Amino acid sequence: MKIEIGKAFPQYFKPLYPEEFELFSHFETTAGIPTVLFAITTWKENGKPNVCFHAWSCFHGDKTAFFAVMGNLYQHTHTYANIQREKCFCINFLPISYYDKLVDTINHNDYDADEFSVGNFSVVNAKTIYAPMIQEAFLNIECTLKEIQDLSGAGITSMIIGQVQHISVEEEYAQGYEKRYRKDGFMMLIPAPQDLKTGEPNRSAIATVNIEKYD
Repeated sequence: MKIEIGKAFPQYFKPLYPEEFELFSHFETTAGIPTVLFAITTWKENGKPNVCFHAWSCFHGDKTAFFAVMGNLYQHTHTYANIQREKCFCINFLPISYYDKLVDTINHNDYDADEFSVGNFSVVNAKTIYAPMIQEAFLNIECTLKEIQDLSGAGITSMIIGQVQHISVEEEYAQGYEKRYRKDGFMMLIPAPQDLKTGEPNRSAIATVNIEKYD
């Protein structure tokens, strides 16, 4: 038997924190779908580097182009304004050992803050766009802005599509699976899975990739 959850908010769902279901759809905690975590980096209008710790995204394309499709980017953020203004951004993948430093950039993200200094990251300039990159990242992706869509039409979040122009990969991550897909590789967000029987909340989890099979 399957538990059915519809568009109407389940009144028995308990939030983990007071504003949880003001920020996120109840479908997020119903599904609990993991996505990769990364840092979006841009320049603020005042010239300070900005860091946005983000997930809710996918990466795909065809033989003509490759795209970063970033969902759920809040329209009130510095990052959203920076991307609109500069028409570009950088995506930086770091291992789970950098998680706490990335969270620090969430907690200290004032307009005047140098968020690279907050996270103790080294700034390098992107090769093809006007954006800072995190030197410590094992994979950097430079994107120009392709499209912005407010999917819900509510003026809260947007889906931002970037077209990839350049990728930089640390040499020790450049061959095979060993580094990218274990604890030194991609970091995943697992949204807090709601107990669909009792409505009790769970905490979100941070995971790494464990390869089970080769195709």
